[in-house]
Amino acid sequence: MKKIIILICIINLNMNLAMAQDLQQDSFSTSKGELVINFVKHASLFFEFDGKIIHIDPVARMGNYEIYPDADLIIITHHHGDHLDLNAIEQIKKENTKIIFTEKCKELSENISDFIVIKIGDVLTINGLEIEAIPAYNIENKRPNGHPFHPKGEGNAYILTFGDKRVLIGGDTENTPEIKSLKNIDIAFLPMNLPYTMTIEMVVDAAKAFRPKVLYPYHYGDTDTSTLVELLKAENDIEVRIKKM
Repeated sequence: MKKIIILICIINLNMNLAMAQDLQQDSFSTSKGELVINFVKHASLFFEFDGKIIHIDPVARMGNYEIYPDADLIIITHHHGDHLDLNAIEQIKKENTKIIFTEKCKELSENISDFIVIKIGDVLTINGLEIEAIPAYNIENKRPNGHPFHPKGEGNAYILTFGDKRVLIGGDTENTPEIKSLKNIDIAFLPMNLPYTMTIEMVVDAAKAFRPKVLYPYHYGDTDTSTLVELLKAENDIEVRIKKM
């Protein structure tokens, strides 16, 4: 009986490892060691840095959070269901996990009490990681009633500083003045799907304005990423990397 249990455990472990290995990864050198980016799907990511795991917008239908590493820090950009999933948070939450919410997320999260609300303009240092919140919102893309899909003030984009590398997590935004005025961004994640976030042309406009060294389009659905690559191919200081998101 013990042999059967051990065999089942080994099979489950191997299956979990195989599923985990399906994650796409990129790594970057920083002044404080290696930064590993794991690409889950849509807007869900997680980072490995300085012995810690930082999850961004974990959503259960985007990946298998039962086998992903538990979080030291969870960062949520806004309250929509493809970004805020309380079940996924519970799956990766440890006793000492720090959770970053917007005010709107707080209103929808009655069963989670251990969180920090970060407001636009705040710069916090949590677990040694500097986190700056800037607004994420629509200017042009709106609902039939004329209201933007993402009103200004409800959602955040974040600049995360890993050693000497500054990483922009765009959340659900357009090419707003706040995004275009950014400086010294090494890695940028910009959303690229209609009607909720940016057109390809908006991403190109934003990238040409703040010139990240590496640009990842994400949250892009059925958008043709090859068009983005073509439109930015002459910008030699912007490397466009495409992942299955």
